[in-house]
Order: sequence, then structure tokens, then C-alpha cells
Amino acid sequence: MDSADRPSRSAPQGRELVPVLRAVANGDRTALSVLYSRTSSKLYGICSRLLDNQAEAEDVLQEVYMTVWGKAGSFDEHKASPVTWLAVIARNKAIDRLRLRRTGTETLDAAQDVADDSASAIELIERDQDSRRLANCLDELEERQQLCIRAAFLDGASYPQLAERQGVPLGTMKSWIRRGLLRLKGCLEQ
Repeated sequence: MDSADRPSRSAPQGRELVPVLRAVANGDRTALSVLYSRTSSKLYGICSRLLDNQAEAEDVLQEVYMTVWGKAGSFDEHKASPVTWLAVIARNKAIDRLRLRRTGTETLDAAQDVADDSASAIELIERDQDSRRLANCLDELEERQQLCIRAAFLDGASYPQLAERQGVPLGTMKSWIRRGLLRLKGCLEQ
């Protein structure tokens, strides 16, 4: 792997990858290149940790992006973030490679030794229900509080940044968010 193909060190940004994945689903090779540059270091890390072999990790990483090229249309932003979806693909490909290593030398029973850290079906259902409850409770807030809470807690904006965007003093922004969080807490406790 030459330096141009090495995985990028830049951290992937969650929601900004949604349109990139849509473009990949539409056959945009440039979008695939952008996706690779923004996510390859994280996915390479997953492959490398699981396989403990640089050459195999690089091969599996290539398989991951080939899979993404073919299956980007199946990505659903309402079920998972782009990075989570990509990480699951990388993890599954790496586990498949681990299983291939063992074929011929061990029996099928050895597959039990490969750990599966993914969430159970019940955990996924509970997360989905919690997400829907949170979304419904957020929808009950005033639009201003809703926007500020989403920006602060989902997009990572700081209170000073939000105060500047809204053109209000920092104390006012903190009050808006605090009142919104109290209302949100009350809704979620019902």
C-alpha cells in the first residue's frame, strides 16, 4: 500500500457523510473517494485490531469499500449513523476473514470462539424505542429549544457558539437549554 492509499488520519464526521453515502449509492466514484478519505483510518483500525495482521487488514479494508460501493443504497440513516454502518461492515468482513483462517484446521465448533460484541436483537429494539421516545419528546419542545438542544448534544456545538449563532447572551442560551432539558426529562419520565 503506497502513501496515497494509506488510510487517512482525519476523524469521520457523522451526519455529513449521509449525502456522501447517497452519492456513492448513485455510482459517484468521487464520493467513494471522499468517503474513503474520511473513514478509512477508523475502519482500518477495526480491521487491524481484529486481524492483528497489517496485510490482511489492508485487504479486508479494500473488501469493505467494495461492499460499500455495491450496498450504499441499502444504508438507512434512520437506523444507524454512517460511521456505525461502515464499522459494522468492517467488523463483519474482518470476522469473516478470521473464520477463513480457521477453515481446514478447526471444526465448525471453533466459530463459537469468535466473539460477537454486537447488540442483541432486544437491545436494538430497546434502542430504537428509546430513540423514538426521545424524538417525540424533542418535538414537544419549543422550536428554539429544540434546535439548540439538537445542536448542542447531537451536533456538538458549544453553548458560546450557539449563543453567537442566535445573537443572545451566553446566560440566555444556557437558560433556554436548561429549561428545554428539564421539559425533555419530564417527558421522558412519563
